[in-house]
Amino acid sequence: MSIYTDLIDNLEILNLQNIRNTLPKYLDEMKDKNISFTEMLYDLTKEEIKYQTERAAKVNIKVSAFPFEKTIDDFDFSYQPSVDKTELYDLETLRFMEKNENIIFVGTSGVGKTHLAVGIGMAAAKRRISTYYITFNDLINQLVKANSENRADIKIKYFCKYKLLIIDEIGYLPITKEGAYLFFQLINKRYEKKSTILTTNQIFSKWSDIFGDSVVTAAIIDRLVHHSHIIKIKGQSYRVKDRNIEMNKMIEKEGN
Repeated sequence: MSIYTDLIDNLEILNLQNIRNTLPKYLDEMKDKNISFTEMLYDLTKEEIKYQTERAAKVNIKVSAFPFEKTIDDFDFSYQPSVDKTELYDLETLRFMEKNENIIFVGTSGVGKTHLAVGIGMAAAKRRISTYYITFNDLINQLVKANSENRADIKIKYFCKYKLLIIDEIGYLPITKEGAYLFFQLINKRYEKKSTILTTNQIFSKWSDIFGDSVVTAAIIDRLVHHSHIIKIKGQSYRVKDRNIEMNKMIEKEGN
């Protein structure tokens, strides 16, 4: 067995897949272009790091449980002029996480709150920052179920392990006082320790209707709003835009 074959086997064992796959090309270039061994090794390791980083990013995005994969670049700012493009791109840098700050997107259904929340979450996942997406309703159901099984502390600790937690769609359904108290516990545990992104279709003065307890509601809002970026989106639903596009296509087709 040749040394080259042994080398390929070693790269396989070390899980250096990209180096294993590109080594033949680099060996040819080393001979044809008079590249030094050090230069070749540097290029191989640089490409391997890039490959492993991209692979890890894909894994992180998958385990983050996003409902779709969209970035801030995919957002149509021209359709929602109330959204400050500069501010969103600044949030995408994740500087807000250095201070454990929160982001709250407020707006009616369909204006792009989830898209923007996921876009920032995608940026975090790509940088191998532990990120998790969950709808508010699913979160509350999991917390209440865990509480009935005397595992609430374990479940809260599970959601607290993520450096960035995205909670989507607060306000679409009211919850029980038990659920409200469990949600307060989660927010209180993450307060000033981890960053949370939330989306809601209700202004804060209406949150007591969601949580059913004005005292608990005030405590939740107090912790969420402190050190928080509040982004209010005022505009038409993207669903209206898509529907208008479809209608125009139909009218144009009938005209032809």
